[in-house]
Amino acid sequence: MTGRGAGLDVGAMERLKDRSDFLRAAGGASAPTAGFVVQRCDRGDAGPPRVGFTVSRKVGGAVERNRVRRRLREIVRLSAAAGFCAGNDYVVVGRRAALGLPFARLAADLSVALKRLDRGRGASPGRSGGGGRGATVPASSGDQSTS
Repeated sequence: MTGRGAGLDVGAMERLKDRSDFLRAAGGASAPTAGFVVQRCDRGDAGPPRVGFTVSRKVGGAVERNRVRRRLREIVRLSAAAGFCAGNDYVVVGRRAALGLPFARLAADLSVALKRLDRGRGASPGRSGGGGRGATVPASSGDQSTS
């Protein structure tokens, strides 16, 4: 593999692009952090993990949303070798706080969120009457805010 990131072995990570994949991941388990929320859905195959990014208009204008998205893409790129499980789809939902948090904190939060999702793998992520948003893995820091 040549080009960007050639010196870094990050595996065969793919991007989510279809709306249906994003919606399916939203119905799975999620792990909130201060700067973003990570959602996970098991595809049931052994393919490489796929990651999608979304930042709503609530975060701000196009400039702010793109800055958040770029920061999140970079922390995922740098930590892609560890934490993401094959056969899973992940969606990283950016929050406005991601603009003000140090990059190292965002990277640490990503690894903690992925560990929480992996630890909650034994529980079924089904919907408990609260729609697709109610299936969350309990956060140890109590950082579950509503938008």
